[in-house]
This record gives sequence, C-alpha cells and structure tokens, in this order.
Amino acid sequence: MKNRKLKNSELERINADEFKAVEKTPLIIILDNIRSLNNIGSVFRTADAFLIQKIYLCGITAKPPHKDIQKTALGATESVEWEYAEDVMEVVSKLQKEGVFVASIEQAELAVNLNDFSTQQEMTYAIVFGNEVKGVQQKVVSASDVVIEIPQFGTKHSLNIAVSVGVVVWDLYVKLKISG
Repeated sequence: MKNRKLKNSELERINADEFKAVEKTPLIIILDNIRSLNNIGSVFRTADAFLIQKIYLCGITAKPPHKDIQKTALGATESVEWEYAEDVMEVVSKLQKEGVFVASIEQAELAVNLNDFSTQQEMTYAIVFGNEVKGVQQKVVSASDVVIEIPQFGTKHSLNIAVSVGVVVWDLYVKLKISG
C-alpha cells in the first residue's frame, strides 16, 4: 500500500474565526528587534499551527500588514492575536506581574537545556526571541525567570530565529498539551 498525500480540503483545519474561539496553548511569543520580515511571517505561521495565545512584536520588529510578512505568514496574521510594544522590558514586566513565567531563549551561563526544562500545568509561559545577530538583550535575559538554550552539536553558534521558534514551541507544546 502506497502512502498518498492529503489534499488541503482533507486536512480539516479550522478557520480564522474558529481559531480565535478555540482554547489556546498557554504560550506567548515575544519577538524583540527581529529584522527579517520573512522570519516574522514564519513565526506567525508557527504560532497559528500550535494555537499560541499571542505574539508581542517589540522594538524594530515590523508589524502586519506588510507584504513580506504576509508572504511567509500565509494569512496567520489574521488568526493569531498580536500586539506591538516598543519597549520589550515593559512587556516582560507586565506579563510577570500577571503571573506569566518568562523565558529567554539564549545561550547564557546558567541556561537550562531545552530538553531539561520542565513545564507546570496551569502556568502560562512567555518565550523571548531576540535579534538575529545580537540575540536577546542582556537586560531581558537578566529579568527573565529562566534562560533556555537549544542544545546544538555542530560548528555553528546559533539557529535561524524562525527555526528556533519552531523547535522551542514544538517542545513546549508537547510538554504542555500532549505529555500534560
């Protein structure tokens, strides 16, 4: 028996209105000073795929509507809730006051490997991703409840931001939804 690719009409996906009404994964993505519009669009698509609560776009991060974001988001900017905030520290502080656990995704001295990070049920997590070159700002790293590092074993020092979001969101989704 050969495997047959499914047609889009067979995937039984929800529409944007249904997306807004469905229970979300207790994850928030914070993008701080992301330069690439394609990366931003890719993050929206990942957020849509895993029912992310919200995306915060901070600093120089561009915001929809923009044709280069739309090119990779493929409409996900219409389903995923998002907000622009100039100052990432205000967002981090506000979320922490609301009881959200903030994790910077970065390489740091006391970072916890992603595979070793455990989630708690009934907790909402905000994950901060920084600039493609400079990473997460030190003041954000210092203010975070934890720093999580994606283990890597090759010669390069980092992953593309959109890839990092995909890796971290999938891992946390499994820990929060499937394993929990």
